[in-house]
Amino acid sequence: METIFTHHQSAHCENGVASNLLKFNGLDISEPMVFGIGSGLLFVYLPFIKVNYAPAISYRPLPGQIFKKLAKRLGLKIKRQKFGNATNANNALDDNLKNNIPTGLQVGVYNLTYFPDEYRFHFNAHNLVVYGKTATDYLISDPVMETVTTLTHAELNKVRFAKGAFAPRGQMYYPIQLPQTIDLKSAIIKGIKNTCRDMLAPVPIVGVRGIRFVARQIRKWPIKNGTKKANHYLAQMVRMQEEIGTGGGGFRFIYAAFLQEASVVLKDETLRGLSAEMTNIGDLWRDFAVNASRIYKNRSTQEDMYNKIADELLHIADQEEVFFKKLKNVINTY
Repeated sequence: METIFTHHQSAHCENGVASNLLKFNGLDISEPMVFGIGSGLLFVYLPFIKVNYAPAISYRPLPGQIFKKLAKRLGLKIKRQKFGNATNANNALDDNLKNNIPTGLQVGVYNLTYFPDEYRFHFNAHNLVVYGKTATDYLISDPVMETVTTLTHAELNKVRFAKGAFAPRGQMYYPIQLPQTIDLKSAIIKGIKNTCRDMLAPVPIVGVRGIRFVARQIRKWPIKNGTKKANHYLAQMVRMQEEIGTGGGGFRFIYAAFLQEASVVLKDETLRGLSAEMTNIGDLWRDFAVNASRIYKNRSTQEDMYNKIADELLHIADQEEVFFKKLKNVINTY
């Protein structure tokens, strides 16, 4: 069983799966547009939740939320299913493949055999598309990979039923209905307003305030926890920022591309200027990641290095606050 499915590489898995599935179903929508309409840009710090023995930091909403919000704002219908056992999950997937329905899956990363070893760790919010099956393998379109690949039947079962936080429980999803026409302008406006609310939220662990909260914690980590644990926390932050679905810096670049596309749809040159500003903020996040990595790899020659990167993070927070207030003022005119 194999459906003729066009693989497009993307920067982030959930955006890429959504874009690829919708293109297959006749709606040509780019990865940045998926990300922006789905309000994919976020920052949240959850010190009471540990991921790989470090406080949880996320640069995106919960798995599935981007596609869910995109579907709601464009008037699409998406079917999602979870399963209690592999047999039912396999039967449902195989039925889709027999009916030429490429299907999105949420999976764990650790046992994805086609991933390089350095990217394989316990993270259960990865997304891919299964578009076919042979006697031994499932045919995989993983949007973060350059080309299509395969997993054996046993390997796919293992990643579909990975254990731990955000356990996927065999989750699969796919479009079942697309409207004849979509209101792209309205969807863009709603997506931007949602992102501005999130990033300017009056909550200490979310958005701009969350970034400042983490900056304050970074100053305390080596004093409170010792250098070894502080370095581990910092390494986990950078991993979530730069390696897990592009994270903080990469998401800013995708959002900049979205604003550029949105400026054309809304015929608003102000958004094009804000796109350039967001690109510059993305560069600041990348600089932060480089400097932080020098610390936990013991390659930094700077004194008082934790306070210095905390200062960098505060500068990023200041820039983002100014940016999102500008963006909010622009989008509230619609």
